[in-house]
Amino acid sequence: MPQLNRHTADQPQTLPVKILQFGEGNFLRAFVDWIVDIMNEKTDFYGAIDVVQPISRGMAAQLREQDGLYHVVLNGLQQGRTVSETRLITCVADAFNPYDDFERFLERARNPELRFILSNTTEAGITFHAADANPNTLADSFPGKVTQLLYHRFQTFQGDAEKGLILIPCELIEKNGDKLRETVLQYADHWQLPTAFKQWIQTANTFCNSLVDRIVPGFPKDTIRDIQQAVGYTDNLVVTAEPFHLWVIEAPAAVQQAFPADQAGLQVKFVQDLTPYRTRKVRILNGAHTALVPVAYLRGLRTVREAVEDNYTGTFLREAIYQEIIPTLDLPASELEQFAADVMERFQNPFIRHELSSIALNSISKYKVRVLPSVLEYYARQGTLPEKLLHALAALILFYKGTHQGETLPVNDTPEILEFFARVWKTGDADYVVRETLANTAFWDQDLTQLPGLLARVTHYIHAYETTASPAV
Repeated sequence: MPQLNRHTADQPQTLPVKILQFGEGNFLRAFVDWIVDIMNEKTDFYGAIDVVQPISRGMAAQLREQDGLYHVVLNGLQQGRTVSETRLITCVADAFNPYDDFERFLERARNPELRFILSNTTEAGITFHAADANPNTLADSFPGKVTQLLYHRFQTFQGDAEKGLILIPCELIEKNGDKLRETVLQYADHWQLPTAFKQWIQTANTFCNSLVDRIVPGFPKDTIRDIQQAVGYTDNLVVTAEPFHLWVIEAPAAVQQAFPADQAGLQVKFVQDLTPYRTRKVRILNGAHTALVPVAYLRGLRTVREAVEDNYTGTFLREAIYQEIIPTLDLPASELEQFAADVMERFQNPFIRHELSSIALNSISKYKVRVLPSVLEYYARQGTLPEKLLHALAALILFYKGTHQGETLPVNDTPEILEFFARVWKTGDADYVVRETLANTAFWDQDLTQLPGLLARVTHYIHAYETTASPAV
């Protein structure tokens, strides 16, 4: 079986490099590069990607060995049918490690065709490192590298406003584009770069906030031989993903024209404000996960798919989403309901085994961020309490007891939270535990016992669990 490369696959690289991508991991290759590849096929974008390895260790060498080629395999459900698709990605022109050759890195800044910088360097990637003291040696941080690249481009093209770039970070932090711009300007001050450069950063370059969503399990070690047999190549960089994808980009119309992914039939949205979309994702997708975990785990279920397909927990989750979460959101009902339907289908993906225990990490803070806003907003709008979401809160408090019906539960949180629950549950008084938990302002930034009826309803569900693993709601 031939090794996958441009010669064996008869895929010469003829496209101009328009994108510099920081990151060579599974997510970017199965999401951004997949989108660009389809965009090249279905629009007049016609642009290639150079991949920069953002840390000293990575996969750039492996990607270069295959001349940037690899396959993306999509497995999942769409509108009730099983989907399995394989695509050869051809848009990656080169991949390199800047730690090996700083000059080669700066050379990318001199490319007149370059239009975009895309990235995913983990949530901790957009940070300032004061130790990056010398602008003439490779910065350790991602924003430091971006600053060096932009400054070299500013110098090369003598501050030409037409040579500014569009930067679309995909890191999973709020206002990632704004944060990247702030950190780049922080480096400009740190290195005492000219005022004219700082002005060019802010006026000639566009930093876009973005929100990305796709589950990417990664390299399919269990089925790789079958996949390679099917594609006819030895491909060591196959990456699997779910069919669902969503990229919301907060950007002016000029960016939408320059990056026409929405014209390729892809779920890419250009918006003036992505806040409603972030809220939708946090409340429906993440909130559903957080509400589901304790309810399903106490019932004896162990994976998301099992929980959704279980009659009791599946019904509980659907009612929580459609009856209690969606009414608190401000996007059109049709959009919210379609997103919710997609979420439920994604949860049932037979190709992904998503353990409830992996979602249980730091569940108190997750409930505060993902579910509690729905509880409060529901009460504000409806004047009543959302029963399913309070049931989930009761199950969560019981989950933090650490044991249930003789079984140890996978509680995993900060020492302070674990010590709190060990102390209150030691009393054996469930009423006391509920009262102390809800009144703990360190958990919720407020005393939840002050919300009329909430203490009584959560206490009711705690006691309901004393007789059944499936309390009626």
